[in-house]
Amino acid sequence: MELILAGDWLSRKGFFKAEIQSVETYETIAELPENTGPSFILLSYSLARETLGVPVKSDDKPPIVLLKIRDFSYLNWRPPKAVSLEHLGNSLKDEEFIDRIRKIKEYIAKGDVYQINLTNRLDFQFRGNPKDLFLNFYKRQPVYFGFFLNLEDFFVISGSMELFLEKRGELLRSKPIKGTGSSPEEILGSPKERAENLMITDMVRNDIGRVAKFGSVRVEELFKVEHFMTLYQMHSSVVGETEKSLKEILLSTFPPASVTGAPKKRAVEIIDELEPHARSYYCGSAGLIFPNGDFKLSVLIRTAIGSEDKLSYYAGCGIVWDSDPEKELREMYLKVKAFCELR
Repeated sequence: MELILAGDWLSRKGFFKAEIQSVETYETIAELPENTGPSFILLSYSLARETLGVPVKSDDKPPIVLLKIRDFSYLNWRPPKAVSLEHLGNSLKDEEFIDRIRKIKEYIAKGDVYQINLTNRLDFQFRGNPKDLFLNFYKRQPVYFGFFLNLEDFFVISGSMELFLEKRGELLRSKPIKGTGSSPEEILGSPKERAENLMITDMVRNDIGRVAKFGSVRVEELFKVEHFMTLYQMHSSVVGETEKSLKEILLSTFPPASVTGAPKKRAVEIIDELEPHARSYYCGSAGLIFPNGDFKLSVLIRTAIGSEDKLSYYAGCGIVWDSDPEKELREMYLKVKAFCELR
């Protein structure tokens, strides 16, 4: 087994390999021990069953994987070898994806929801070393929260740039991403993108408010656009103060608002109706837990999950009332571009 982290996880440059002490699995957040020591955690989107009471689709992978870590060592960069990806198809064909967007807009018109994050699963035949796939992916688009985890039965490759939750002392922070485009002007000039970002930021304020001290929740950044190699993303930043544990915080905030919708529970119900695939770890979370109880967790976007010579990469987009279905489809494929060229 192997865990490699991009240096940003540790506020350093380069890549770092974990010295893994043990691996534990859990079925629920409630089972998590209060003191895990230095560790890396992987959380499946299927835990929405526990936190929201919604029986979402699940796969055969453990809902929670906890790796106890002894230490990290610097990993010398080596040019990655070439790998081969043959696109086998999507869980939702393009016309089906567009049809699902239209159905979401019908739900919005009826007042069920205001926004929903719709995702697709892209399936591939894979030849090569999955670690090389990760290094090539990261080389094409360096991100804050890249990692490669190989547990032998399956592997996870993440090129996420989104912070779900970070706790330092009593300060809890989240940086939800909503707004994607090929230029800053495209994002900032779009009322749709700004409205969607504001909607999700408000959801995160409410989520953090469930665990934060009264009056401590505030928005530190709003509509900040960042450039990554294949696209631009807009995020906001919400903070609050809390003394609660990771377990208590997860039970009140999981799954991340940016990959569900508003209101969260109804959005998750509709997502499970419209998406034929289980999201697995995609749209869940992963990250580091430090010895003092602090933690740093990403949202598992831009993520692939594989086993042997097959893997699936997932991508999605946020749908609101004025979403253009064709444009949303293009955005979905834009999010695939750093992983592989399909169009």
